[in-house]
Amino acid sequence: MEASNVFFLVFVEVIVLLSCFNLHGFNLLGLVTATPVVRGNGTDQHALLQFKTKVTGDPLKIMESWNISIHFCQWHGVTCGRKHQRVTKLDLQFLKLSGSLSPYIGNLSFLRGLNLADNSFYNQIPQEIGRLRRLETLQLTNNSIRGEIPSNLSACSKLTLVDMRSNQLAGEIPASLGLLSNLQSLNFANNSLKGSIPPSFGNLSSLEGLSLAINALSGTIPEALGQLTNLSFFSIHGNAIAGNFPMSIFNLSKIRIFDIGENKIQGTLHSDLGITMPSIEFFSVAGNQISGQIPISISNASNLNVLLFNDNRLSGNVPSLEKLDKLVNLGLGKNHFGHGKEGDLKFLCSLVNATKLKFLYIGTSNFGGELPKCISNFSTTLLNLVIEQNKIMGRIPNGIGNLINLEVLSALENQLSGPIPFEIGRLQKLNIFFAYTNFLSGSIPNSIGNLTMLIKLALNENSLQGSIPISLGNCQNLLLLDLSKNNLSGSIPHEVLRLQSLSIWLDLSSNYLTGELPGEVEKLKNLGRFYCSQNRLSGLLPRNIGSCVSLETLSLDENLFEGPIPSSWSSLRGLVQLDLSDNNLSGGIPEFFVTFGALKYLNLSFNDFDGVIPSEGVFKNASATFVEGNNKLCGGIPELHLSRCNSKTSSTTSVKLKIAIIVVMLGVALVFTCLLFLWFRKKRQQNPRTICEENWLLQLSYQSILRATNGFSTQNLVGAGSFGSVYKGILEESGEVIAVKVFHLLHSGASRSFLAECEALKNIRHRNLVKVLSAISGIDHKGNDFKALAYEFMENGSLEDWLYPSTSMNEPKTTRNLNFFQRVNVAIDVAHALEYLHHYCGTSIIHCDLKPSNILLDEEMVGHISDFGLAKILSGDELNYSALGLRGTIGYAPP
Repeated sequence: MEASNVFFLVFVEVIVLLSCFNLHGFNLLGLVTATPVVRGNGTDQHALLQFKTKVTGDPLKIMESWNISIHFCQWHGVTCGRKHQRVTKLDLQFLKLSGSLSPYIGNLSFLRGLNLADNSFYNQIPQEIGRLRRLETLQLTNNSIRGEIPSNLSACSKLTLVDMRSNQLAGEIPASLGLLSNLQSLNFANNSLKGSIPPSFGNLSSLEGLSLAINALSGTIPEALGQLTNLSFFSIHGNAIAGNFPMSIFNLSKIRIFDIGENKIQGTLHSDLGITMPSIEFFSVAGNQISGQIPISISNASNLNVLLFNDNRLSGNVPSLEKLDKLVNLGLGKNHFGHGKEGDLKFLCSLVNATKLKFLYIGTSNFGGELPKCISNFSTTLLNLVIEQNKIMGRIPNGIGNLINLEVLSALENQLSGPIPFEIGRLQKLNIFFAYTNFLSGSIPNSIGNLTMLIKLALNENSLQGSIPISLGNCQNLLLLDLSKNNLSGSIPHEVLRLQSLSIWLDLSSNYLTGELPGEVEKLKNLGRFYCSQNRLSGLLPRNIGSCVSLETLSLDENLFEGPIPSSWSSLRGLVQLDLSDNNLSGGIPEFFVTFGALKYLNLSFNDFDGVIPSEGVFKNASATFVEGNNKLCGGIPELHLSRCNSKTSSTTSVKLKIAIIVVMLGVALVFTCLLFLWFRKKRQQNPRTICEENWLLQLSYQSILRATNGFSTQNLVGAGSFGSVYKGILEESGEVIAVKVFHLLHSGASRSFLAECEALKNIRHRNLVKVLSAISGIDHKGNDFKALAYEFMENGSLEDWLYPSTSMNEPKTTRNLNFFQRVNVAIDVAHALEYLHHYCGTSIIHCDLKPSNILLDEEMVGHISDFGLAKILSGDELNYSALGLRGTIGYAPP
């Protein structure tokens, strides 16, 4: 929940981008005895054909051009020299090729450039690559190559660039690579290399870029690296390198990118850092064990864009940063800078000139004093402001509203006081606002409803008063809302409970809220945790909480609720924790709690429950079940220390049970008689042209469908599949818009598909399943068999139309985009439908063909599963299902 996590993600993204540099010139070394090979362009052709045999995946059909019917110099990706027609360059990057690297690559003796980047090659780099004495550039970036770096790569003495980042290379870096005197760029980032950085790298006098980031390297930074006077890019981020860094490395005057973050490096920073590195643009020592102070000279490094000192042991005052007007990202958090008093934050005012500043992180550094009003004058480019976990006092400046592009504001765990400024409502791009655990007072401003892009809002553990603003209902992107442990009063606004986006948690506990829990709570279908304990809420427990099927934690303890636990709560099968203690609840403890397999904590203590307590499920665990303070309960396991149920109680229970059984049996008999009567009546009146009509409201015929679809006009065609075509239709009688799926009965399996859909859909109803209006079976105007299904028409088409927009048969090409929350909601809709089909629809149904084109979206972008032509209906005692052969659509069928 800490906003520092958001900051860290941005930081890592910058690091990864910078570590993936591509400066020219890098090569590998190793001693190799070259085997004599036959010269001539026949050798090159043979080597290329052997390379092709190792390519096992070629979805773009690139290798089809590699055939002897045309000269190999004209093959895709092959470049030859004009004089001898020998292969000088092989460039196959970004072609989705897979396979292993052929050792015959070593026979391309005139090769100067080899680029296989961004493919899926695997296995090891062949030793024969050491034969390529003319090789200048070697790029194997972003593949799945394993094994060790060939030591004989050092024989390729003309190499200027070696890029093997983002593979699965292991082992140590060969020291022989230090012999590649022409090497300018060397990148082994994002592999699994171990061992230490070879001191021989100090001999690479031409080296301009060195990236060994995100590996498992250990040892220390070699002193010899201080000799690389041409080095402009140096990154060893994300390893386990320790020890003191050599001071000589701070004398690299051409360095622009310097990143040693996320290691175990110790020592202090060079006092002349900003002078000896005048060209520095990116400087990061974050995530180490560096001590001492930030040198005052850092202000001379006027080209700095990124300056990251966070997560070290630095202390002292932060110097003025006034000259760093190009600064974009400043990280000072998790150090020991402050003294917890006034003046600690004086340096912030020197950042007013940083007109490009986007990220400012000074959290967890013992800063004290008041937040300077000068932050109101920060550049409007600022996106993240993180001042959390300090000792900052005073008010949040009203001018905070000037930072109109702010996305993250985290001031949690400080000593801020006073009201939340009304001007906070100007930050309309704010995603995260954390101000919990402070001394804030006053009411929550109504202007907070202007923050419509809020995802997380946490104001808990303050002294806020008044009512919860109704305007919070405008924040329809909220995933998390925490207002707990304040002095809020009044009722819970209905508008807040209508926020269907809430999914992480809603915490209103430990306030003075009154009234009933509104029925709108049923809208929280995606909510995982709901806390409303320690308030003054009253009335009955809402029955419609049973609609909140995603709940894992529900805490309503220490309120004034009364009455029984509703039977509708039996649908809350995902509950892990349920606390209803310290209320005035009564009645029996529901048996359905026994079936809640995920339930690990159940607290029903200090209520007025009566009857027999179950002994199965969660009730078998005395450390997970709490029922004390209910004097009318009896039975249960001995560890609960309840009285035994006496004979009177048993007799009364027995009488009640007998009466209930008799009433149920009479009711069943009455219902059965009515159903039998209706069945005979329908039997006599059944229309032979339709089937399953008792399950559908509409009675349609071939003629009515023909008219509705304008004679099955191509203008009405909205989609076509293996077994049928779907048409848009308008019924003459009502004007209702429907979708009609007409089955191609001449196609094998179409008739079975029609029957399968009828069987699957006749007895199921769910808001996330497509609604079937009627089924039609008869003959068409030519005397041929005709079968069709009429569905509710979905205004927004299929999910496939939104994910992969294209020009359809009868629709203009339009730009369609699903935002993050719409994608999440559609996924949840599909999950609810599948849960219903698998567990709650009487007879379990397996869809067998779930894909984007079978997920339809209504006008409110609610997802509906359709097309049950391949569905499998399990019998009552059938727990597992398997099938021989492929069932479903290629690319979406499970493996």
